[in-house]
Amino acid sequence: MKYLINLSYNGSKYYGYQIQKNKTTVEGQIEKVLSKILNMNINTLGTSRTDKCVHAYNQYCVFEVDKSINTKSLLYSMNSMLDDYIYIKKITKVSDEFNIRNVSKKEYIYKINMGEYNPIEVEYTLQYCKKIDKKLLDCFVTKVSGIHNFRSFTSDKNKINYERDVIIDYKISNKILYLRFESTGFLRYMIRNIVGLLLDINNGKKSINDIDKIFESKNRTSLGLCASGCGLYLTKIEFK
Repeated sequence: MKYLINLSYNGSKYYGYQIQKNKTTVEGQIEKVLSKILNMNINTLGTSRTDKCVHAYNQYCVFEVDKSINTKSLLYSMNSMLDDYIYIKKITKVSDEFNIRNVSKKEYIYKINMGEYNPIEVEYTLQYCKKIDKKLLDCFVTKVSGIHNFRSFTSDKNKINYERDVIIDYKISNKILYLRFESTGFLRYMIRNIVGLLLDINNGKKSINDIDKIFESKNRTSLGLCASGCGLYLTKIEFK
């Protein structure tokens, strides 16, 4: 039987979502607690492999067992045993054919503080502390949105297809810039590299006219800054 877990977490406390040897990760904590509760070795499969310091409002993973489980009791037990920085929102039984990677949409938000430095939010919002002009933002999101080969924006070297159809928009509230990214999937470091390019352009290290050249180069070395994971949030996943 297959069960789907919906969870949220504070990524600043973990070395990313996916299990890594000798590192504390979200997936590692989930599997450790599940295995203890169910008294068997449990492996899970997640929807998105968020990086170190990246947060999630809505992450999903699945696991399989050969018996029926009381999901309400399991949810309560998991939340009582997990660190305070991980929260299980819902557990549901799904069909054996359910594919955790069969996603129709993923949404991320990246938060940038353009106002006064805020030490309280340093793990949750990038402390850029400079204004980014609205004209630059409008031009940037227009040029980067759409269908492109994002080979230049990732460290992934073994992908067959680097093409993604991405929607980018934004809003500004109380000097916080919220960049929203939507696609069926993202490459490793892709969003953070896009944000880094925006900051490099705003800092005068790159030009808005360099964007087309960067896409055409299909080479990560054409970029500069990779923005910190602290401002990135996995906010929504929709399954097909």
